[in-house]
Amino acid sequence: MSSPSTTTGRTGPGTALLAVVMPAVLVTVAASDMVNLMLPRIQADFGASEAELAWVVTGFLLVFSVGIPLYGRLSDRVALRRLFAFALLAYAAGNLICAIAPSLPVLVAGRIVTGAGGAGVPVLSVIAVTRLLPAERRGAGIGVASAGAGIGAAVGPALGGWLGQWLGWPSLFRLLCVAALVLLPAAWRVLPDERPVGEGRLDLPGGLLLGAGTGLALFGMTRAQVAGFGAPTAWGALLAGGVTLAFFGWRTGRVEQPFVPPALLRDRTYRTAVLVVVLAMAVNLGGLVFVPLVLVEVNGLTPGEGAFVMIPAGVAVALVSPLIGRLSGRVGARGPVLTGIALMGTSALALSAFTGGASALPAGAGILGIGLGFILVITTVIGAVASHLPAERTGAGIGILQGAQFLGAGAGPAVFGVLVAARRQSGAAALNPLFSGHHGAAYSDVFLAMAAVALLTLLLASRLRPAAASAPAPQTASPRASSPRRAGSR
Repeated sequence: MSSPSTTTGRTGPGTALLAVVMPAVLVTVAASDMVNLMLPRIQADFGASEAELAWVVTGFLLVFSVGIPLYGRLSDRVALRRLFAFALLAYAAGNLICAIAPSLPVLVAGRIVTGAGGAGVPVLSVIAVTRLLPAERRGAGIGVASAGAGIGAAVGPALGGWLGQWLGWPSLFRLLCVAALVLLPAAWRVLPDERPVGEGRLDLPGGLLLGAGTGLALFGMTRAQVAGFGAPTAWGALLAGGVTLAFFGWRTGRVEQPFVPPALLRDRTYRTAVLVVVLAMAVNLGGLVFVPLVLVEVNGLTPGEGAFVMIPAGVAVALVSPLIGRLSGRVGARGPVLTGIALMGTSALALSAFTGGASALPAGAGILGIGLGFILVITTVIGAVASHLPAERTGAGIGILQGAQFLGAGAGPAVFGVLVAARRQSGAAALNPLFSGHHGAAYSDVFLAMAAVALLTLLLASRLRPAAASAPAPQTASPRASSPRRAGSR
């Protein structure tokens, strides 16, 4: 077991740590969307039905959602170096399987393995920044990790479409495999091997119930996005997910040391943060899904041109994320979170009013506002939670928070997609009186719904404590009680 000083010497001023976590997050976030534009080509190569093809995406998402809270909880008991290395190796192995897959079932199996590894990278990156950087640099570090997510979300579809078109869809998986293997030795060097001393036994059955319930709910939402909530696969999965989560709640109240510490559930600040993240992510993903559709179907752009319009938003998010992290660490959580939600709601309202014209500028400006507002929210909330929770609950707390973020990512497009389908079928005019376009009334209504969700989120976020982000991080009594909080910076 190395000492705190040794870890400090290894990671320097924290630059090496951030140089690992940012590209790692970028690669895993990009992976979730890179393959989407290549699905028709994969379907043609394997002669698969649409239902079979959907498992290329769904298999990844299900395992990803199950893994996030498990990795977070395990980080309270297993050294970050070992967990991160396992995640990267599994991610690389899964992509290698996909790259050489001779059939669709093998490809789906590879995507499942990829999801099992990829789930660990974002949550472990945030936990590493939280534990290894000093309090005054933690916000900026979380911002850098968030920048990786912003870049990945922005460039993933465009890069996937370009590479897949010129080099074939297996090239996407080869690229991701190589990227993970390149990051592995760097992560092994900068992350500490100290084993946190968790209290008591790990409630693995409870963790599996939480992950399975979340995964089933996410699957139901993705099926609803395709076939509507009336489809048996949609409502059946949602019902099964609800029952599984109910069993999880029952178990949490009856075992001595449950998977989710009861103190987290009793913490009003933490509960509020989770709800804010779910709703804000729903609006953010709704924008990322439906703005490109507006660009293609209403503004008449090609998919490549539509992706190009989206890139400036991702670049802007990447540039401002570290600055937002520093700002939130100084002024507290409430102000930046409320400002970010207000920006998201205002941008959604503007999209509802002005995306019916011939110009693509309103759509580009709208997704820029939503993206900047969301990164202001998520960076600040993660920093606030990391500073608010005691060290022994940080892993569980951040794991559940990021799992909630992923659940919002699945719920938003599904619910808004059903709304778009219903409004198209009705053929009614747009509800927003400011909308004057001849096409895209259904999209105007869905952006109006996003603005309403943002308003609800704003009301919830007003309950956050004004100084939540600036609260000092609890100190452990001994360096051996947990991973050093200041390792990697001096």
